[in-house]
Amino acid sequence: MNMLPVAKVEEIALSLVKPFDPQSDSEIIPLSQALNRILAEDVHSALDFPHWDNSAMDGYAFRYADLEEKFQEKFQQEFQQEFQERLQLRIAADEIPAGMAIAKPLVKGECIRIFTGGMLPIGADTVVMQEDTEPIGNILYFLIKPIKGEYVRRKGEFMTAGTTLVSAGSKLTPTEIGALASARCQRVKVYRQPRIAVISTGNELVSLDSSAPLHLGQIIDSNLYAISALIAQSGAIAIPFGTVPDHREELEIAIKKAIATSDMVISIGGVSVGDYDYIDGLLEKLGAHIHVRSVSIKPGKPLTIASLTNSLSVNRSEERIVYFGIPGNPVSAMMSFWRFIRGAIAKLNGARETYWQPQFITACTTEALNSQGRRETYLWGKLTYPKGIPTFQPVSNYSSGNLISAIGVNSLAVMRINQTYVPVGDEVIVMLI
Repeated sequence: MNMLPVAKVEEIALSLVKPFDPQSDSEIIPLSQALNRILAEDVHSALDFPHWDNSAMDGYAFRYADLEEKFQEKFQQEFQQEFQERLQLRIAADEIPAGMAIAKPLVKGECIRIFTGGMLPIGADTVVMQEDTEPIGNILYFLIKPIKGEYVRRKGEFMTAGTTLVSAGSKLTPTEIGALASARCQRVKVYRQPRIAVISTGNELVSLDSSAPLHLGQIIDSNLYAISALIAQSGAIAIPFGTVPDHREELEIAIKKAIATSDMVISIGGVSVGDYDYIDGLLEKLGAHIHVRSVSIKPGKPLTIASLTNSLSVNRSEERIVYFGIPGNPVSAMMSFWRFIRGAIAKLNGARETYWQPQFITACTTEALNSQGRRETYLWGKLTYPKGIPTFQPVSNYSSGNLISAIGVNSLAVMRINQTYVPVGDEVIVMLI
């Protein structure tokens, strides 16, 4: 199977994923525990927003009709004494702070002191800012010509009761949680978090919790931790199956267990063309349909995407399990996750389609960028916004085995096939991570 274009591989990965069922794959949880979860059903507001007419400013509430008869046909911008004498209202003895309501209607010819958020009294329809008035004793003099309805937030102006407040498929960020709380929504129905198995493979790998000294040729298995962290960051639950050596029998046992207990499987390493790369052969033995074997991307060319439909899966209503076999080089492994797996998890988890694809922007590069141009190339670095301008600062070492070079990065510059050079200061497409 030849290398497939990046866009085609993304399309294949997403097409294989069937989203969770909003009934059988959901749970109801307290709103306080719902941060970053995906809503499984629309939430309708039982309240109007605002709940009642209220003031948007500190000032005075009044009935606009009480001033209309006093207005001149032409309003002079400069303040004049005769205008001051003409445009005035009596100040009521009461005042209305936020959280208080006055049951009695506003008396004709009077205004009442009101503060931001205070409920307008019956009869009042306009608020004048305190800066535009001059109270003297119990008389309020207007320094400007008010506009009818100004600085009043009307009941239901933002949203009326019965309207969808937050729609299914939305990720519940602090903003959504605040809005739901204001609608007195104490519990929400969300999709359960996907269980993603992680199998790290390689004879050279040593588990982090091993106390034995490293021998020549051995390295600590960082991939298991990095990919598990990316899974958690994506809103799923990582199920680590540990570090498995390049032995067919042990790998087969691990893969079978992962398929039986997870919603998706990610194995790291063993998907290239070496003598110890057993993943593809084992998947075929288990009846998998392999859709992708390599992708035209750098780093991350070796990539297996397969689907298995059999009786091994007992964890979810849909029998088909999507399997991702990603390369073992640390940055390549993370690149495969960012570009192809993160969106697949979002789709599986019931998120709206806008969450499935990566986000791209254009930015100016601070250094020249180079590529061989044979594959779509991703160069990692840091995106900043000096003076509001998106600016990409690449790292100095692009070895896919150099995880240290990826510390602190938040973006990837994308160089398309046949694009070999981007000079300093030119724009480049940047993928946010």
